[in-house]
Amino acid sequence: MPISLRRVEPADFPQLRTWLEQPHVARWWNHETSPEAVERDFGPATRGEEPCEDFIALLDGAPVGLVQRSRFADYPGERDALAKIVEVPVEAMTVDYLIGDLDRTGRGLGPRIIEETLARTWRDHPAATCVIVAIAAGNRPSWRALEKAGLHRVGEGDLEPDNPVDEPLHYVYRIDRPL
Repeated sequence: MPISLRRVEPADFPQLRTWLEQPHVARWWNHETSPEAVERDFGPATRGEEPCEDFIALLDGAPVGLVQRSRFADYPGERDALAKIVEVPVEAMTVDYLIGDLDRTGRGLGPRIIEETLARTWRDHPAATCVIVAIAAGNRPSWRALEKAGLHRVGEGDLEPDNPVDEPLHYVYRIDRPL
């Protein structure tokens, strides 16, 4: 079944809220889930007020997850923190992702979503030279999904964790634009 991506719309906010409330998602995203918080955090991207791009990942047309994509140049604080660990080229991008339903995890869906996101990134952003992703070292399923999608670990170091219960150690993965 094919994976596709479409931009998040306000009508998706209830679905995002449901996914963010799932224990397997909340563990790593540590996100407020009130309707107001979801609107505050995802609304600006849907209206074009923030440079981040949010997508719903679809499996054969059915929503299964969320992908966020951004240029490090648009978020200098994140870029500067990561640049203490690895080189961050000017046109580097990053992604974040989640699979909303626990019963869909552990079945190879994560790498497929990442692969589709990478393919679309190369098409949508011709200046993008690479994608770099920092993952909490304890989030093994996420960094394994990156590896299965072809990214390589290029560094590790301390970054502020999304969830304060996590250690600061992060693994950094990278994939360069195909020639």
